Amino acid sequence: MTQRVAGVLNILGFIILIFAGLMLFPTAISWYLDDHAVWNFVIGMAVAGTIGLLMWACTRRTFHGKELRNRDGFLLSALTWMVLPAIATVPLMLSIPAMKDAKLTPRIAQTAKGLWLVYLLITIACTFSLWAVGMPLLDSLTHAFSIVGLGGFSSHDASFGFFDSAAMEAVAIVFMLLAAINFSTHFLAFSGRSLSTYIKDKEAHMVWITMVVSVILVAYFLWMHGVYPDFLTALRHAAFNVVSIATTTGLTTQDYNLWPAFAPVLMIFLSCFATAAGSTGGGIKMIRAQLLIKHCFSELHRLVHPKSPMVVKLNGAVYEPSVLDSILAFLFLYGASIIVCTLLMLASGCDVVTALSAVVASINNMGPGLNLVGPATTFAVLTDFQTWICTLAMLLGRLELFTMVIIFTPYFWRS
Repeated sequence: MTQRVAGVLNILGFIILIFAGLMLFPTAISWYLDDHAVWNFVIGMAVAGTIGLLMWACTRRTFHGKELRNRDGFLLSALTWMVLPAIATVPLMLSIPAMKDAKLTPRIAQTAKGLWLVYLLITIACTFSLWAVGMPLLDSLTHAFSIVGLGGFSSHDASFGFFDSAAMEAVAIVFMLLAAINFSTHFLAFSGRSLSTYIKDKEAHMVWITMVVSVILVAYFLWMHGVYPDFLTALRHAAFNVVSIATTTGLTTQDYNLWPAFAPVLMIFLSCFATAAGSTGGGIKMIRAQLLIKHCFSELHRLVHPKSPMVVKLNGAVYEPSVLDSILAFLFLYGASIIVCTLLMLASGCDVVTALSAVVASINNMGPGLNLVGPATTFAVLTDFQTWICTLAMLLGRLELFTMVIIFTPYFWRS
């Protein structure tokens, strides 16, 4: 047990050291913009470096470089997502007074490098594409990180609506759709210099088909209800906001809270499954939804033909019953987490629309919800208790539930 925990802490310390080094970038930008926050970043970097160095040095001999087991990976992932955000808040806290599944390459290291390279290339392409259509370079870089990471952060309070540019919105839509696809698919397409990889990926097909159908449906709905004077205007605003919310990016150009209820509710529903596994999106992922649908049809077929062998296939692969059981367990945890967190929000005095949409938006890492947490407002309207509930939901969603929940089970800690 001691060596296992020491191994996790040793690697976590090394990750924190890398994180401390990466804080040089915001420090340099702060110095360049002369926003009087340089020393806050320097102190934050020093704190991160000290913590990381101590953790790494104190566990180096105990760990002895042994390989970690699967359960140790769960603990490391959970701790990384909890510790790094806490360390990242140091500059902010110091500023507050002044503010008032595919086999890509034989080795894991090569695979990781390949995926990072693809991510970097797409981010660079997004940056210069936004810059080419008129967005300032710093805003282009900031929004490229936000778009390719499907994170939704904007450098302006009005989000992407600040620019009011159809060309910029079109560029963002393209890269959000690319980021919603499995990055291993991009890697295989780039390395093979062929688009056939996209043609063979049925999950990618379903993601893009879902997006196109949903955009047209919402645009027609908004036009018919007189929200916008013509179909093209409705199509423009529906395209950006539907794709952004469905891919769990969270950038907005319109206050969809004011749209007829069908449209925003559909958008939030899409955020639960409309991105691919291996993408930067949240939710249960499209492949799980596809496999569950196939599994349901196979069960219906078996009720009619009990002796008929049932096989669930996708992308040419046969999925064992154990995989389908795992997906069902994941879906149960996903639904149970939403229900429990929503009930806690309601018990704290939150209205049902705000509570449910805030929890779904948090667990899907989507960003804006509805009503009090809609796109025109922020989560600052929530109480401290409600904010902690949403924080927990975000951690559960980003770590895909199992990784977070498993470390609280007694058998995880047994030797």
